[in-house]
Amino acid sequence: MSVVSIPIVNKKYPMGCEDGQEGRLIELGQMVDARARQILDKIGPLPENSLLATLCIVLADELRSRPAPSVSDADLREILARIREIKNKISG
Repeated sequence: MSVVSIPIVNKKYPMGCEDGQEGRLIELGQMVDARARQILDKIGPLPENSLLATLCIVLADELRSRPAPSVSDADLREILARIREIKNKISG
């Protein structure tokens, strides 16, 4: 396990992650930091706990508001073909 220091609005938060996932965690931290800064630009300074709560609510709302990914008939046919191919390999 690794520990990465993630800066969010000028404060560093140590976060644990699996070895090899440090880069992804840093990238996600940068996204969170950018969104937190956008919030602060819009509403002004907030205490740390209020900012983090607001950030969590905003990010949760954005996730919920995203349209569900669509799967085409062609995608489903391709998936079914792959399943049949794997079944045939397993069955002999």
